[in-house]
Amino acid sequence: MKPEPSPAGRPLEAAQSALAAEHAAVYGYGVIGARTSAARSAEAREAYGGHLARRDALTRTVRGLGGTPRPAEAAYAMPFELIGPADAERLAAVIEDRVAGAYSDLVRAAEGQLRREAADALSAAAVRAARWRGVGVAFPGLTERADDARRAQHS
Repeated sequence: MKPEPSPAGRPLEAAQSALAAEHAAVYGYGVIGARTSAARSAEAREAYGGHLARRDALTRTVRGLGGTPRPAEAAYAMPFELIGPADAERLAAVIEDRVAGAYSDLVRAAEGQLRREAADALSAAAVRAARWRGVGVAFPGLTERADDARRAQHS
């Protein structure tokens, strides 16, 4: 059984997880930008810039909560092979689902302004995921709902 973190440590732990998700998103959008269609390249650049900004904000948040921000990994494994633009779009939706999940945890753990910022980030990730996928999910940030949408997309 995994021990529960202390209530005081939950916002920091959730912020660190959201920061890790943003690091992965920044990396992933670098890959997406190289493989997406010309028609969607501006959308990929915009998402990349948004994730950079949120990553930097979360770095400050983690410091403000008394933590040391986790650094980005040198590289991240892709969840599937990317051959063409359709794969890049699918990867973007997966990334946004993962980011939404991390922010969902931060919404639950935080209070006040941090909770509002996390809710805004969750909403933004859900909108981007829906745009990339072509369909939204009923409860963004909840992994089981995102998994249902992915299965429906590939049926």
